[in-house]
Amino acid sequence: MNCIECDNGIKISGVNDLDLAQTLDCGQSFRWIEQEDGSFKGVAYGRYVTVKLCGSDLYIYNATKEDFKNIWFNYFDFGLDYGKIRDEISKIHPVLNEAAKYAPGIRILRQEPYETLCTFIISQNNNIKRIKGIVQRLCENFGNEIEENIFAFPTAEKIAELTENDLAVLRAGFRNRYIIDAAQKVAGGDVDLEKCRTADYEDARKELMKITGVGVKVADCTLLFGMHRIEAFPIDVWMKRAMEKLFPGMNGDDFGRYAGIAQQYIFHYSRMHPELFE
Repeated sequence: MNCIECDNGIKISGVNDLDLAQTLDCGQSFRWIEQEDGSFKGVAYGRYVTVKLCGSDLYIYNATKEDFKNIWFNYFDFGLDYGKIRDEISKIHPVLNEAAKYAPGIRILRQEPYETLCTFIISQNNNIKRIKGIVQRLCENFGNEIEENIFAFPTAEKIAELTENDLAVLRAGFRNRYIIDAAQKVAGGDVDLEKCRTADYEDARKELMKITGVGVKVADCTLLFGMHRIEAFPIDVWMKRAMEKLFPGMNGDDFGRYAGIAQQYIFHYSRMHPELFE
């Protein structure tokens, strides 16, 4: 993989196992918007960029080589060999083999932990379009402006100062109370997100579940997408149906150390093949 500067950004050549739509619009991140040309505009780690994939060349506009080294290499998880992992987990079950072949370009993003926690609190009993709207309003009202009309995700310290009434503008309903509680516990040190990166998995899950409204599913999503705990295996409505129908008698433990990557293949495959559940 090679990174060079180009007009208005950088070009990374030798990119494998990445499909932007499958990765950025599959429900693990909510700040990316697909453009007519197939590129995506989005904000991560306080940076506003456009990403476009042309064959094995990834263009990141409004970024530098230093940004790639410090942010985007890890964000897109380029240090992990997804081809090798796909070969390994495909042997577990023929349906997983099919799912992995269907969407080989899915990667697990390495997102900012607090943002991930907050967005998955918002995701409860919600759909992707509405989640994106709430997250956008949260950033526009309480995040720092990084470019004209482009806002970073607000910090836990900022949200911790607010009340549920302050968050009424989000139109997030019952989730406002959970958002406030999460921010206060993270900002106040009652919940240690950094500890969750390396702690025993059950201990990390329990740490996150100290927050009002955070159950097993939100905790697992936060660990997988915000702390790269790829042993996590979140179960939502789609995954529950998929496991019952396609993998009867199995659970997340049966998918081994890369269970989170297997989960994403299964999740996407199931969503795109509703006829399997008729």
